[in-house]
Amino acid sequence: MPAEPVNDWSTDYDIFAREYIRDPFPIWDQLRASPCPVARTDRWGGSWMPTRYEDIVTFARDIQHFSSRNVLVADVMPAPDAEEQDLSEEDQRLVQQYDVGAPPITSDPPVHTWARRLLLPPFSVTSVTKLEPETRELCNALIDGFIADGRADGAADYAQRIPPRVIASMLGIPKEMTSTFTDWVRGFLELGLTDPELRQQSGRSIFTFMIEQVQQRKEHPGDDLISYLLGQKVDGEPVPEPHVVGTCFLLLVAGIDTTWSSIGSALWHLAQHPEHRRQLIEQPELIGNAVEELLRAYSPVTMARYVAADVEYAGCPMHEGDKVLMNFPAANRDPSIFDHPDQVILDREKNPHIAFGVGIHRCAGSNLARMEMKVAIQEWLRRIPDFRLEDPHAVTWAGGQVRGPRKMAVVFPS
Repeated sequence: MPAEPVNDWSTDYDIFAREYIRDPFPIWDQLRASPCPVARTDRWGGSWMPTRYEDIVTFARDIQHFSSRNVLVADVMPAPDAEEQDLSEEDQRLVQQYDVGAPPITSDPPVHTWARRLLLPPFSVTSVTKLEPETRELCNALIDGFIADGRADGAADYAQRIPPRVIASMLGIPKEMTSTFTDWVRGFLELGLTDPELRQQSGRSIFTFMIEQVQQRKEHPGDDLISYLLGQKVDGEPVPEPHVVGTCFLLLVAGIDTTWSSIGSALWHLAQHPEHRRQLIEQPELIGNAVEELLRAYSPVTMARYVAADVEYAGCPMHEGDKVLMNFPAANRDPSIFDHPDQVILDREKNPHIAFGVGIHRCAGSNLARMEMKVAIQEWLRRIPDFRLEDPHAVTWAGGQVRGPRKMAVVFPS
């Protein structure tokens, strides 16, 4: 049954409404101008949603009242009885043993502090730079597969196939499984947000696969991220195995959909703006600025925070157990912070965007995402400098937790 239409976005927003997913920008403008500083809805388990930059930064930094124990934007779960019937005794045992969430993104201090610190070396600029040649090779191999056709799906044939391969390489996982990873991630983070059975099934598939991979690395360590995590110590003790499994779960889920959405959105924009394509081709040194600006303009991720204690914010009474949606994309178009926020200005000088979050939970993988975006744009423009959307109205978008194009046919001279 289709959802009821939204009559008042400030009191009844729907982040899964088709109009919101396709074009949320006017809605954010409307909410920012509303007398009520934080929107509220009872849909999808209920939540609050700030859209102003200052408010979102305030929420992100108040870890006392706003916990990260649950970062999913929708709470639609199966009834406990149905969940228990669907799990074997062995699966129930594993869930209990490994139920640590997805650290560090779902952790609060003090666990968050050391959990995030573990990830900084493998995701440093130096470490990520070593992955650049492999990423360029991958991008060119993908382009080789369709360039002679004069058309391709810029999302499915290109953007969505880069991050899974890169993450698989980092984790030491067979790259042949990347299509399976993609299905799992979409099932958990995209389609599963409104389909609890699919989300549970997809999450369990990722979870059990990572348990198997961790067990394999314990017996046969390698030069990969899983082995690295198993070899680290906290307070003189090895990192707990459940923590390693949870972190690997996070890396697979968070490292794929978010980045491919950013790459896809960048290509969607460039397909419609030949002047920006020319600018990047004629001034290749602008690529760093361009990546930041495209991240600002088309930030993909909205995270959630769990209200850990009753608090009132700007007249809004928030109660323990409530959910707050950290709408980073809306913050990045706040006119009080950014000049001409709805324009993409590739050489924008002042750009304090928070596409990767803000505060202690700022994305530890931001260097990797930037590298993948940079390389994907560079190699596409080098090989296909002239392209356009085949039908702008036929582009389909995913939304809710992560917004980005899912089907995006482009055409170009063959």
